[in-house]
Amino acid sequence: MAPRCGDRHAVRCAHRVYRLKAIRHPVGAVNPDDPLTTPLRYVKGVGPDCAGRLKKLGLRTVDDLLHYLPRGMLDLTDLRSVPQLQPDALQSVRGQVVNVGGRELAQGRMLVAVLLDCDGHYLRGVWFNQPWMAGKFSVGQHVMFSGRPRRRSSRWEISNPRIQWLDADSMDANAGIQPVYRLTAGLTAEQLRRVVRLTIEEYVQYIVDPLPSELRKECHLIDRQAAIRQVHLPQTREEYQSGRRRLIFEDLLEFQLGLALRRRIWKHESTAPVMQTTARIDARIRRLFPFRFTSGQDNAVREISADLARSEAMHRLLQADVGAGKTAVALHAVLVAIAAGYQAVLMAPTEVLASQHWATVDEALRHSRVKRVCLTGKLTAAQRRQTLDDIREGRIQLVVGTQAIIQQDVTFAKLGLAVIDEQHKFGVLQRARFSGSDSRPHVLVMTATPIPRSLCLTQFGDLDISVISELPPGRQKIATYRIAGQTRQAKAWEFVRRQLRSGRQAYVVCPRVESSVEAEAAGQDQIDTGSVESVYRTLAEGELRDFRLGIVHGRLDRDAKAAAMDAFRSRRTDVLVSTTVVEVGVDVPNATLMIVMQAERFGLSQLHQLRGRIGRGRFQGYCFLIADADSPEAAARLAALEDTSDGFRIAEVDFDLRGPGDVLGIRQSGRLPLRVADLVRDQPILKEARLTAFGIVQSGRFDAPQLAALKRRVIERFSGILELPQ
Repeated sequence: MAPRCGDRHAVRCAHRVYRLKAIRHPVGAVNPDDPLTTPLRYVKGVGPDCAGRLKKLGLRTVDDLLHYLPRGMLDLTDLRSVPQLQPDALQSVRGQVVNVGGRELAQGRMLVAVLLDCDGHYLRGVWFNQPWMAGKFSVGQHVMFSGRPRRRSSRWEISNPRIQWLDADSMDANAGIQPVYRLTAGLTAEQLRRVVRLTIEEYVQYIVDPLPSELRKECHLIDRQAAIRQVHLPQTREEYQSGRRRLIFEDLLEFQLGLALRRRIWKHESTAPVMQTTARIDARIRRLFPFRFTSGQDNAVREISADLARSEAMHRLLQADVGAGKTAVALHAVLVAIAAGYQAVLMAPTEVLASQHWATVDEALRHSRVKRVCLTGKLTAAQRRQTLDDIREGRIQLVVGTQAIIQQDVTFAKLGLAVIDEQHKFGVLQRARFSGSDSRPHVLVMTATPIPRSLCLTQFGDLDISVISELPPGRQKIATYRIAGQTRQAKAWEFVRRQLRSGRQAYVVCPRVESSVEAEAAGQDQIDTGSVESVYRTLAEGELRDFRLGIVHGRLDRDAKAAAMDAFRSRRTDVLVSTTVVEVGVDVPNATLMIVMQAERFGLSQLHQLRGRIGRGRFQGYCFLIADADSPEAAARLAALEDTSDGFRIAEVDFDLRGPGDVLGIRQSGRLPLRVADLVRDQPILKEARLTAFGIVQSGRFDAPQLAALKRRVIERFSGILELPQ
C-alpha cells in the first residue's frame, strides 16, 4: 500500500501560522517576523543581570518565559487573620513560624507548629503520629496553613493543615491567586512575577494558536493567548486550571499526533509478508518446548500470530514480568516466520544477553533443521565474511546477535521478522533499521521490565501491546529482605554461607566498577561497598574466603566476561561479584542467592529485574538488599520490594518516585521533548490527548487543510526523535 499523500512531505506549501524557532539574535536585535524569539535581556524591565539569572532556569527567550508554567498557585482569595476565622469552614492563614514542639499523649505523639499571623495573633497546626513533620519547620519560616479550623482550649488550631511555604514577597502581597514558580539564587518570586507580567503585556499578542477553533471546541480548550494569560495571571482558581490544562493538553496532543502519524507510516508505507500460523505449524513449534505455555503466553501467541497473518507490518510490544516466559513466545513467532519461508532476527542490547538468547535458542532448536547463527563481535574476519554471505543468500534462517545485526554490511535475502529485546537500552524511541529488504519486516519489541501505563502511551505509544503477567507453575516468590546495620548484615552473610555449603550459588551486585571519589577520600581503610573491585577483594579475604569467587563487569574485555559467566554457569565458581551486567537474560537455575550492595542506589524496577535472575530452578530464592542509607524515602522504596513481587505494581511505584527517565535508564539524553507536560503529574490529560490524537490520524482528518499548520508543527517538533519524514 502506498503512503498517504502528505505523510512524507507534509504540507510543504501550507501557510505557517505558528512557528517556534531556536534562533538567537545579535546583541540588540529583535526578529520582527517572530518577536517571541526575542532574547529576554531586551524585554522591558529585565536587563542583563536578571536575564543571567533567568538563563539558569533555562529561560533565554520570550517564548521560553511564556511557557514556563508555575509549579502551583497560592490561593489567597479566602485569606483571614486569626480573629476572622470561622469553625469548620475551609480558610487560610499566613504568618511566621514562632515555635515547633511535640509531646507524648496516651494516643501517640502530637506535633505542634505555632504560627504568628500578620496582626499578631497565634494559630496552631497540629499533627498526630507524624514525627517527620518536625523536620519540615524552622522558627522564622513564612508559611500558610489551609484547612478547617476549630477552637480548642481558647486557641484556634487546624489539624493536618495543607502547608504552603512562602517568601517575604508573598507575605506582603495582596490577596488573590498567585502563581508559584521554581526560582534560582538571586531571583525572588515577586521579581519573576513582575517580569512575566510585563512580558505578557507586550508579547502575548504575537502568539498564534496552532489548534483551529473547531478542534478547540471539540476538546473544550480555551485559545492559546487566553491560556498563557490565565496560567500566569489568574483571577480565579478555575482560570488557572483552565489555562494550565490547555497548554499541557496541547503539548501531549502534538506528541501523540506524532506517534499516531509514525504508526500510520509504519503500517502503510510498504507491505509486510503474510505469514499464517496453521494448527499444524503451531503444534510442531510447541513440541520443541518441554513445558506447556501459560494462559498469558497463549494469549500473546494468538495476538502475535494474528498480526503476522496480515499484510500490514506488526509493530507490537511484548512486556512480561521477570520469568514469565517472553523468550518462548518470541521464539514461537520466529519459527512461524521461518516456516513461512522468511528469515528472522533476534537482537539483544549486550553480548552477554545475546549469548544467553543464543544458548536458549540453540538448545530449543537442537533437533530442528533451522539454520541459525550468532552474529556478535566474537567472529573472526573470515567467519564474519562467510556468515554475511550466508545471510545475504538466504542460507541462514535465524540470526541472533547485538546491534551488529543492523550494521550497513548486513543484508538479508528475505527478512520477515525482527525481534528486539529490551529495546529501550538501544536508545529511546529508536527502532532497528534493517538494510536490503524490499518489504517491511514485522517487528516484535519485548521487555522484561514492566512499563508503567503512561510510558506505554509515550515511549511505546505507537505499538500494540501484549502483556504476560502470570508466572509459570512452580516459580516461587523470591524472599526479599532489606538489611541495615552490622548485626543484620553478619546474620545475612552467615545465611549465605550455609546456602553455598549446601550447593547453591550467589550473585553479589554492586552499583560501580571502581571505588568512588568519596570512598577514596575517606582513606584506604574505608571499604567501598559500592565498588565491584573493592567488594570482590573484601569478600575473598573475609566473609566468603572459603568459596570460589568470580568477577564480571562492563569494563572487562569480551573474552574475560564470557569466561567469568561460563565459569559461574558451569558451577566452577560459587559466587559472581558483578555490576548490573547480569540484570537481564542471565539464566543460572542453581543461583538462588542475590546480595545487592548499596541497594538504595538502584531503582525499584532495576532491583526487581535483578532479583529475577535467581530462583529460576526448583530451589527457593533469597534476595538481600544491603542499604546503609536511612532516609525515609529509601526505606519506603525498598519496603515496596519486600511487600510485593508484582513487577507491574513495582514499576508504577518506581515511576511515581523517580520519573520516566530514570525508570527506563535513559536519564537526560533520553528525555522526551515535552515542553510543559509531566508524565507523572499529567496522566489523566495524557489519556485524553492520546484518544484525540489517534482519532484525528485514523479518521484522515490530519490530512485536511484546516490542520495543515498543526501537522507541520508536529513534524518540526518530533521528526528527529520519532523518525518522521520531513
